[in-house]
Amino acid sequence: MDSLILADSHCHLEGLDLTFYEGSLTRAVAVARENQVRYLLNVATRLDAFPGLISLLSQDEFIYGAIGVHPSEVVDQEPSVDDLTRLFDHPRMVAVGETGLDYHYQFVNHETQRERFRRHIQAARLVKKPLIIHTREASQDVLRILKEEKAEEVGGVLHCFTENWAVAEAALAMGFYLSFSGILTFKNAEAIRAVAKQAPFDRLLIETDSPYLAPVPQRGKSNEPAYLKYIAACLAEIRGVTLAEIAKQTTKNFQRLFLLKTSRTEAHC
Repeated sequence: MDSLILADSHCHLEGLDLTFYEGSLTRAVAVARENQVRYLLNVATRLDAFPGLISLLSQDEFIYGAIGVHPSEVVDQEPSVDDLTRLFDHPRMVAVGETGLDYHYQFVNHETQRERFRRHIQAARLVKKPLIIHTREASQDVLRILKEEKAEEVGGVLHCFTENWAVAEAALAMGFYLSFSGILTFKNAEAIRAVAKQAPFDRLLIETDSPYLAPVPQRGKSNEPAYLKYIAACLAEIRGVTLAEIAKQTTKNFQRLFLLKTSRTEAHC
């Protein structure tokens, strides 16, 4: 396992339980690295988290950033397209989001969510960055708005994928990737595993969504990037390939989607 390089395509580092790391996020990230996680995409869900996100990027060259206003996030003022676009000057700010629609909760009314989502897509097209999409009980509206706003120009990922094959196929047709979280390891996730098995290998990503959704055998604990290996192993079993193949392909996909520069060694990991 020492030669594996894994990429956590979606985590929330600020929310990690640091009890076992003496309060040190630096140590938690180091433990992730010890568990073969070489790339971390830290996703902020509020714009006021931007200063802290930039501070994290300065701590480790393998932490990358994304920012947006989560569809369920209540804010005092809705961000404009300009508010969003000005956040992407840093070279390791690689994606817009997470954004999308969440009809499960009623914290933000649906029309406000849809307008917010459109502005995120417009900003992504301006800064030429891929989108990180959150969808819950809203897949048809998500797909419709992606098409109407020409999101295929920048692409992106449906993160923490829990939809059916029809939704996957529509997203893939627009150039999007599918990212699978610890849910993939849950006993009742047969339908999600079926999508993970069928989806094109060059469009798959893995994520922890830390601190949420810890995978089996860590389920019930606070999640962290070091647990990404369990999701990778589950995906390898589903697809009938080796863990090394999953690591190589999902890391390559991560690099391709987020336009990362890689060394000659990493490119052949």
